[in-house]
Amino acid sequence: MGRLFGTDGVRGKANAELTAELALDLSVAAAHVLAESGAFGGHQPSAVVGRDPRASGEFLEAAVVAGLASAGVNVHRLGVLPTPGVAYLTRATKADLGVMLSASHNPMPDNGIKFFARGGEKLDDAVEDAIEARLRETWQRPTGADVGRVADDPGLTASYISHLVQTVDPVRFDGIKVVVDCANGAAHLVGPEAFSALGATVIPLHAEPNGNNINENCGSTHPEQLQRAVVEHGADLGLALDGDADRCLAVDADGALVDGDQILAILAVAFAEQGRLAGNTVVATVMSNLGLVQAMKAADIAVQQTRVGDRYVLEAMKAGGYILGGEQSGHVILSEHATTGDGVLTGLQLVRRMATSGHSLAKLTSVMTRMPQVLINVPGVDKTRADTDPTLSRAVADATAELGTTGRVLLRPSGTESLVRVMVEAETADRANAVAEHLASVVRTTLTLP
Repeated sequence: MGRLFGTDGVRGKANAELTAELALDLSVAAAHVLAESGAFGGHQPSAVVGRDPRASGEFLEAAVVAGLASAGVNVHRLGVLPTPGVAYLTRATKADLGVMLSASHNPMPDNGIKFFARGGEKLDDAVEDAIEARLRETWQRPTGADVGRVADDPGLTASYISHLVQTVDPVRFDGIKVVVDCANGAAHLVGPEAFSALGATVIPLHAEPNGNNINENCGSTHPEQLQRAVVEHGADLGLALDGDADRCLAVDADGALVDGDQILAILAVAFAEQGRLAGNTVVATVMSNLGLVQAMKAADIAVQQTRVGDRYVLEAMKAGGYILGGEQSGHVILSEHATTGDGVLTGLQLVRRMATSGHSLAKLTSVMTRMPQVLINVPGVDKTRADTDPTLSRAVADATAELGTTGRVLLRPSGTESLVRVMVEAETADRANAVAEHLASVVRTTLTLP
């Protein structure tokens, strides 16, 4: 059996793999592990709990709250709120633990649980492993006045919006028209309200969650409708969030998609010009486009690359004292203001750059030229053998040698889904596609499930 925790918490099909029982057990185990590590400081701990609008989040939230309270933790329910909002409020309220129920960009039937330690940072691998090891253990339950209490605190959402708005002070967005695709997700209120508060003309898109329509043909994984809407409304740009709003992609006035690498490039150059890019370095992952590395080199900015996953980006940022990092998928971490990727915050900083420079998004994006890149997801295979199968390893080595310095190959098992990702960059799209298709075929053949 593989590790329960992936690169971003525990995920699975709600009520099948991720059950109410598992959610309750995870919460109890987390409370025990953190208490015994001294993270609670000997006092009765408190936790904040938020969720995205998925229907399954309602019963999973109830299970998490029940587990924490039964373990003696006081719980503040935040309701529907972006993942970065839960991280921020964990820190702002000095809570000992934060819990977010979301499967991010995954389809509606999935859900997930991620934990934040005091200060709003994700738990490290060792703590997650300790939690997994303590599931369903026998324990001494508190009784009477020692059980946790539960309260609803939806008003804390206003505090999070105020925090977002203050990150661009004193700049205003008057005269800028922006379409915000909320993915029928956790930022359906927060996103439009933050931009409106700064004077922007906001056109909300997919901002009517019903529990079943999150990420459905919308948001950062399906930006096509946003691209059309930006052109139809004559907007200056569009922003595509995902279900829990920890990532953001953009669309320029002509409807062209701007990915996370391009956003990183824009912000890195802006911060460098302002003399605030710590270490003159931006942190990215091995999935980042070669065009980002080339653009940063031209701007005399260093790029430090990490494993895929915003937690690893954050670890490298903390170790080096850097303030900017992210992923091509749109997870951008601005550590001056957040402890995790924040899609609304990223969008605000991008629009701030437009407002202060007077340039269009298309003009700003020209700082980077993307290398043709093809990504193929191969489902239904044994992803646990992706890094060890000798036939597959030889195929990757041969493709890498064939591309030489004009491209690269990256093959990795997904940390959040049951599939293997094949990524190829080359001088031309046709070449990248041909190599990627060949490797995907090898993956299907060699990693066949029993």
